[in-house]
Amino acid sequence: MRIDKDKCAGCGQCTEFCTLGRIAVCRRDPRTGKLYYEINEDECVDCGVCLRAGVCSAGALYMPAYAWPRTVRSAFSDPTVEHRDTKVAGRGTEEIKTNEITGRIKRGFVGISCEMGRPSVGARFYDIEKVAMALARLGVEFEPNNPCTRLMADPQTGRYKAEVLNEKVLSAIIEMIIPLAQLPAVLTAIRGAAAGVDCVFCVDLITVLEPGNAIPTLPLLQSLQWPVSPNGKMNTGLGRPLAKEG
Repeated sequence: MRIDKDKCAGCGQCTEFCTLGRIAVCRRDPRTGKLYYEINEDECVDCGVCLRAGVCSAGALYMPAYAWPRTVRSAFSDPTVEHRDTKVAGRGTEEIKTNEITGRIKRGFVGISCEMGRPSVGARFYDIEKVAMALARLGVEFEPNNPCTRLMADPQTGRYKAEVLNEKVLSAIIEMIIPLAQLPAVLTAIRGAAAGVDCVFCVDLITVLEPGNAIPTLPLLQSLQWPVSPNGKMNTGLGRPLAKEG
């Protein structure tokens, strides 16, 4: 995102809509004395919120025609932009933020997503790579239709394409499905990797309830002293596994 300094009136209204909070700074043109705002494009994630808010009456805000790999930023940060590979808008697979309706997660297995970055923080892919590589060493299989996986140079190692490592996004999601028995090792690896990244992230677990509505992951989480909100997101009744054709 950029601001045309010749059009900018210096009102600063657009800064209130910045998802990262402080990437635009007020400057004074030494020739004219005119105040204008300038965006730190290295920190900007191209979410487009300030532009879509429509608060700039001067029309100074605009999105340049960025080339690859810069276009990665808007794909992960702007919910109106589709990923070029998956053709799905957002940070994960089509159902990760809605409901698990395909029935891929069976009893004895756990769906895991590591949501890295958040408004006011963001995340760069060199930090996302650290978590992915720690998980890959355990032999996990990353969700192939996830846009994070599509950016990997080698999904077997969790290593990302070199050109995207310094790209910053509002947030991104690493997804996988693992056997329940592997959960302690995976959570231990995530906790270890978390100490070496400069962003925040949360871990989501998706699992089928046991008879009597017991949560099979809860005893493992408690044994690892892992903070947990078992009712953090409930999709009960919102969908059913799709029926197979034929």
